[in-house]
Amino acid sequence: MTADELSKVIIKGMEEKKASDIVMMDLRKVNNSITDIMIIASGNSDKQIEAISDSIEEEVKKAGESGPWRMEGKNNNQWIIMDYVNVVAHIFVKDKREFYGLEDLWGDAKITQIN
Repeated sequence: MTADELSKVIIKGMEEKKASDIVMMDLRKVNNSITDIMIIASGNSDKQIEAISDSIEEEVKKAGESGPWRMEGKNNNQWIIMDYVNVVAHIFVKDKREFYGLEDLWGDAKITQIN
């Protein structure tokens, strides 16, 4: 599955659980980037953050792919990172997202606002 196809599946999983402020960042033309595409979304609570990550895993598996290569943050549900190698999903509680400002760190990326 290409990075673009996987991104669509991940975004679908986010939208299923009403993630807000979804942004897709294409890093393929950014020097020294860690992945091809980064997707960032926000949730209103730790329970919603967990539900969004579960929904992403479910949608990716339905699409015939395996689970994330690496996942972190599931214990505290403030910021969950799901690393699918060529696509990385970040799910934040809103105040944590503002604090870390990933969109600003990768300002050279092509940014697409999803919702």
